[in-house]
Amino acid sequence: MPSYIVVGGQWGDEGKGSIIAYLALKDEPEIIARGGVGTNAGHSVFINGRKYAVRQLPTGFMQTKARLLVGAGVLVDPGVFFHELEHLKDFNVAERVGIDYRCAIIEEKHKQLDRSNSYLHEKIGTTGSGCGPANADRVMRKAKLAKDIPELEPYLTDVAQEINDALDEGKLVLIEGTQGFGLSLYYGTYPYVTSKDTTASAIASDVGIGPTRVDDVIVVFKSFPTRVGEGPFPTEMSHEDAERMGLVEYGTVTGRRRRVGWFDFEFARYSARINGATMLAVTMLDKYDKGAFGITDYDKLPKRAKEFIEEIEEMVGIPVGLIKTGPELEHIIDRRDVI
Repeated sequence: MPSYIVVGGQWGDEGKGSIIAYLALKDEPEIIARGGVGTNAGHSVFINGRKYAVRQLPTGFMQTKARLLVGAGVLVDPGVFFHELEHLKDFNVAERVGIDYRCAIIEEKHKQLDRSNSYLHEKIGTTGSGCGPANADRVMRKAKLAKDIPELEPYLTDVAQEINDALDEGKLVLIEGTQGFGLSLYYGTYPYVTSKDTTASAIASDVGIGPTRVDDVIVVFKSFPTRVGEGPFPTEMSHEDAERMGLVEYGTVTGRRRRVGWFDFEFARYSARINGATMLAVTMLDKYDKGAFGITDYDKLPKRAKEFIEEIEEMVGIPVGLIKTGPELEHIIDRRDVI
């Protein structure tokens, strides 16, 4: 069975959580692993009308048959981790989760520095979750690791070994990325970026698999891209236009109002190329065309919505396999069998 990676193609907030949740339930992967930066990235999922937001655990938590893993490249905040174990107790996550013993730890001093440093918090617009300072300590080889924290001991594992063993046994592995391409430390709008690379290559490294073990890369795009914090946003619209179009959103982690823009086809093409996309997912199509709300059959989409999807495929050069038409898990068009 294959392994596949889901990453954001814009500036985060693309709706990766809803795509990952759908794949987790539909495809029933035996392992769901999280790569990425750490608790500065929040994924939201609506299940039976209730919103669940996770910052530390894999977003595919609702697949109760799956082993949930946090890769070595991910920063761990023990407080957030244990909060989410309680928050998601209905899904029995505590008995299914494993943290790589090599994960670096976010300490209180990292959060205080992140929030008090005017350059990071005000100029760059970081979330204040301590990820940048924690990654800096890791680079300086002085960060604490998960294996140094006694209360995490019951959850420690070798994530790379688990995933590679699973692939050797023919099991399906779903790997989650965080943030988005435009926030990559290397390829994003530096210095207004996160503290590490966020492309599919980095996410594979975070969980300990080589590039030859990745079968598919799904890059997620939002019909109207959004961005939280400072930094260039070439297609940004005014707050007034966003309000008029019903596009007011707030960040999962920070609660800050998101900046909204028009779909940038050139940026999307570059993002898909660097990520090595084999398939695209488009979310919030119902925001682009309200007539698309809740539709699950591609042929029944309104003309305007369908033309938008076709334009993305033509301009980006990659097929669109998944389309979200509303907030609930069932609001999705799955075209993977026909592309």
